[in-house]
Amino acid sequence: MKPGYLNKLFRYYSLYTGAFVFFLFALAVAEFMGTPERWIGWIFMAATVGLYAAIGFFSRTSDVDEYYVAGRRVPAVYNGMATGADWMSAASFIGLAGTLYQKGYDGLAFVMGWTGGYVLVALFLAPYLRKFGQFTIPDFIAARYGGDAAGNLARGIAVGGVILASFTYVTAQVFGVGIITSRFLGITFETGVFVGLAGILVCSFLGGMRAVTWTQVAQYIVLIIAYLVPVVFLSYKMTSVPVPQLVYGEVLQKLDHREQELLADPAQQRVRDAYAERARDLQRQLSEQPAASPGERERLQRELQAARHSAQPAYPHTEAFPGETEAERNTARLNFLALTLCLMVGTAALPHILMRYYTTPSVREARNSVFWSLFFISLLYLTAPAYAVFAKYEVYSNVIGTAIAELPAWVASWAKLGMVAVEDINGDGILQLAELTLNPDVIVLATPEIAGLPYVVAGLVAAGGLAAALSTADGLLLTIANALSHDVYYKIINPAASTRRRIAISKALLLFVAVAAAWVASLRPDTILSMVAWAFSIAGACFFPALVLGIFWPRASRAGAIAGMLCGLGVTLYYLLGVKFFGMQKWFGISDISAGVFGLAAGFLATIAVSLLSRPPDAATRALIESVRFPGRNRDHA
Repeated sequence: MKPGYLNKLFRYYSLYTGAFVFFLFALAVAEFMGTPERWIGWIFMAATVGLYAAIGFFSRTSDVDEYYVAGRRVPAVYNGMATGADWMSAASFIGLAGTLYQKGYDGLAFVMGWTGGYVLVALFLAPYLRKFGQFTIPDFIAARYGGDAAGNLARGIAVGGVILASFTYVTAQVFGVGIITSRFLGITFETGVFVGLAGILVCSFLGGMRAVTWTQVAQYIVLIIAYLVPVVFLSYKMTSVPVPQLVYGEVLQKLDHREQELLADPAQQRVRDAYAERARDLQRQLSEQPAASPGERERLQRELQAARHSAQPAYPHTEAFPGETEAERNTARLNFLALTLCLMVGTAALPHILMRYYTTPSVREARNSVFWSLFFISLLYLTAPAYAVFAKYEVYSNVIGTAIAELPAWVASWAKLGMVAVEDINGDGILQLAELTLNPDVIVLATPEIAGLPYVVAGLVAAGGLAAALSTADGLLLTIANALSHDVYYKIINPAASTRRRIAISKALLLFVAVAAAWVASLRPDTILSMVAWAFSIAGACFFPALVLGIFWPRASRAGAIAGMLCGLGVTLYYLLGVKFFGMQKWFGISDISAGVFGLAAGFLATIAVSLLSRPPDAATRALIESVRFPGRNRDHA
């Protein structure tokens, strides 16, 4: 990599960072001078999306290498930043701290699984996929398991896995965009979803991976500043030390004391008893009205689920694997381990992340970029627990126990979007712990308001959440469109297609998939983090066995890989859909978000068994394995 190129990139992004900080200062002054909050929200959204659009416009390209893999010339540190932005989606930015707020210790499964997955990427996948080259993960599957013609079936199954995992993931990102735009632009959630869609398309539509890469570097700078500023303010406010990662344990002790007070309050038990009685009444209504309309039954089921949730006993933030009985605690422990495993292998098998290692100049740069990815991601992940603790202490100290008529304005603002609910079920006019329902997706976005920080900080957090959602959505949409245009149209249907036609089809497909994802997101299928966990289960079960065995076990055959991908994907979808939507009994008490643990086992077993029973790979395939497995041989400037 030429030093002049690196220096130019450093100069550009340093100027960009300085300009962004100046922009924040100018908006803070404008707020002080009386600028309406809604104007500040619109300025934040318009300025950041406009900036991303400008980068996308100036990075537009019709060159195949530039469109699919950014010309394979992205330096490791910038690829690490782009991967960090690609990775730290709305789930990480919006959902992670909220899940830690809600689940406490058990939420650490997400932190451990997602960071641990990058160890698997560095050890087992990134350098070998970069040595292989090409454009997509189905490219590797097709070449490894039978060559271009014989590998079409394997390629087709891989494309199906890419689409399923990526579409589930991108729907979660569009959902996050809808929450942000609706709250800070004052529009409905459904409208916000489609408004945000325009911001997603301006980067990926024009310049493919080239535009997405340089936009994601810019988005990482925005999202990490936006994530750190509020929690640093809170850290200084609560402890007089502006380093939240080091001092949130002090606040955690105070939170634990406050929790003990709340849990021991007899009023809490009376509220839970009232919700339990409501749940019994709703259950009777459902059983006595079998002929009720589908809409009415759905409403009753939602109310029943909410009542049951509020009736459940609360547990301290630091209690690991909570439960009233030993069996419940063992189930919680098993779910923690299963989710951690699913997130690790899902991380190592996500197509839109693995594609990023095709963009580096060499194998060495691919390996180094994994280190930089983990470094940039850790800045957020080491901060998320502090975010959860600070926000929870603020809510428990200054909101719980307050007269309902005197609740802060942020409660009503977020209640309009259905993200916060307050109900005085015992009629005493005082908000008890079980009477407040916070959607975990609201915690980070509402923290500046909860803490009483200037509105410009709330706008900054919204801009950061938008950057996180847009960056990941861009990468996912590009992955789906490229899989369809490159792997299906070009590799299977029309190998003689021109470069211009391939890119035009990719853009058309990208637009179609984006609109479809926006429509699904507008239906509010679940929380952001749940949808993302489904995507990880699907990706891990479908791809991880085929990729790892394909690199490290020469005996893995095409029939084995096909059987493994079909079994892994089939078992995962069967369990996920059955448990989540059709009332299927859980296996060993494992939650639907960890469905991939069963698919992963099925995928490995099927791949190994069928490979041993089928014809071994031919000489050309074995030579490919040898060249990929030992990156130092036939070096590409590694």
